[in-house]
This record gives sequence, C-alpha cells and structure tokens, in this order.
Amino acid sequence: MSSSCQGLLDALKDCLKHSDCVMKQGNLPSDCLKNHMEELPEECRSLRKATFECKRGMLDMRKRFRGNIVGSRFQYDPDRPPSQSKLGSES
Repeated sequence: MSSSCQGLLDALKDCLKHSDCVMKQGNLPSDCLKNHMEELPEECRSLRKATFECKRGMLDMRKRFRGNIVGSRFQYDPDRPPSQSKLGSES
C-alpha cells in the first residue's frame, strides 16, 4: 500500500483499538468494522471512509500526476476529543 494511505490506516487501527466495541465488548476490530459499524464512534466511521477514498484514489488515473494526498497528514490521538484531532489541510 502506498505510504500516503498508511497514516490513515494506522489511525483507523488505533481508533478501533480504543473503541467500546473492542475494549468493552471484546470484539475483534475486523468484526466491529463488518458487523458493528453503528456502534463505532463517528471518528472511526470517518476514518474508514477516508481510508476507502485514499485507496480508491490510488487507482484513479487523474490523480497519478498530482499524487494521492487524501490523508497524508493525518494523526490520531486517542486522548484528544474527536473535534480536536488533526486532519491535514490541503493548503
């Protein structure tokens, strides 16, 4: 996988590990993504969508010249409230 999506994928993994679905209910992260999506916090659902868009952007021929920068500057901090997580800006 391209290194531009690796940050998003790592953030999604961290978010899933710290979610109630995994921590309190004892489900596997993959099971939470497949069967318990509605129980995940909004931040994890947003990260899942961003990861999907990043992977799709890797195949988009229009982005081959510009580069796939959808999530190249994302950092997930589980101790910070979701509204303060650093989403990379495009400017």
